[in-house]
Amino acid sequence: MATNTQQMPKKIVLAYSGGLDTSVILPWLKERYPGVKLVAYAADLGQGAGELDGIEEKALKSGADEVIVEDLRREFAELYCFPMLRAHALYELDYLLGTSIARPLIAKGQVEAARKSGADAVSHGATGKGNDQVRFELTYMALGPDLKIIAPWKDPSFELTSREAAVEYANKKNIPIQQSKKKIYSRDRNLWHCSHEGAEIEHPDQRVSDEVWLMTVPPTKAPDKVETITVRFSSGNPVAFNGKELRGDDLIAALNEIGGRHAVGQVVMAENRLVGMKSRGAYETPGGTILYEAHKALEQLCIERDTMHFKQQVAIRYSELVYYGQWFHPLREAMQAFIDHTQKHVSGEVTLELYKGRATAVSAKADKSLYDPKLASFAMDGYDVTAARGFIDLFGLPMKIASMRR
Repeated sequence: MATNTQQMPKKIVLAYSGGLDTSVILPWLKERYPGVKLVAYAADLGQGAGELDGIEEKALKSGADEVIVEDLRREFAELYCFPMLRAHALYELDYLLGTSIARPLIAKGQVEAARKSGADAVSHGATGKGNDQVRFELTYMALGPDLKIIAPWKDPSFELTSREAAVEYANKKNIPIQQSKKKIYSRDRNLWHCSHEGAEIEHPDQRVSDEVWLMTVPPTKAPDKVETITVRFSSGNPVAFNGKELRGDDLIAALNEIGGRHAVGQVVMAENRLVGMKSRGAYETPGGTILYEAHKALEQLCIERDTMHFKQQVAIRYSELVYYGQWFHPLREAMQAFIDHTQKHVSGEVTLELYKGRATAVSAKADKSLYDPKLASFAMDGYDVTAARGFIDLFGLPMKIASMRR
């Protein structure tokens, strides 16, 4: 069994963020497995706000023997976020999958770090009630099936079964943390989004405080003036913002800044977790929301009806695969091949207006548009109306016969 911990690991690569959970897990692993070597693996996915500042020193003080910090921002943007954007994947209509899409990349980095450092095990700090445990472990299984999986929250001897207990443990071990027992938000931030859980967010009958938001301002504090921007796409990928070509991570960062200023991309939703229960979260995805709106407007011009409708159905299943941590599943890879085929001609420029929490695509110009103004107009020039009569007769024939028989 991949999760078997009966055989003592010799060297563990822990997915380390410097947050509450992984900060307390480092010393706990030392206590649980005497003599084990610990590698703290931190992935820079564009967390920002100085989140990774001093992380190496903190990890070493917390019990790590080695620290690996990798800059994965461009890979995250162009090989994970953009394929998901091309699919136009949304989980349960609202969630732009910011945490979901990041976990497979972190876990992939862990497996590669284990190979390089000679580790025989990988570990994560995800709880036994959440989705992230599945996302990490499915990736380990897909890319490193020979590695042991150490999951402290599923270890019967793990006593830090609440965030309050983790805070107390951290204080006892003199581990610096940002959380307190009074108000604990669990946050996950990267280039694509920031998620928030805990405190009043867990109660659907309560309004989420304006203090929660980190990447965006509350709509009431957004400018009273519309701001107009342009985004250019090539084969479904965003390549330029306001006429300036940028690599993927820089483009998302620029859109985050301007979108955040206008309160774009705030979502509060109760979602269905993979493990069965519902949970409520607050999400900020300013740049991603802008890109989704722009991409949608361009697809409407460039993809014909039947392909478009089928792609929309595929997007639902695709979003489930991402949410469930099945990024490296053969089905997701096969779906991606279909999706990318649909994007061959999704190139052009979209103009959007940002105002008080909304990103609205107001115009779009495609390089190879299927939109014909002459056909779309009310004028009948060049259109055989007699063909429409026969088409309707045949298209409605099954309905007509069924009605007559009843």
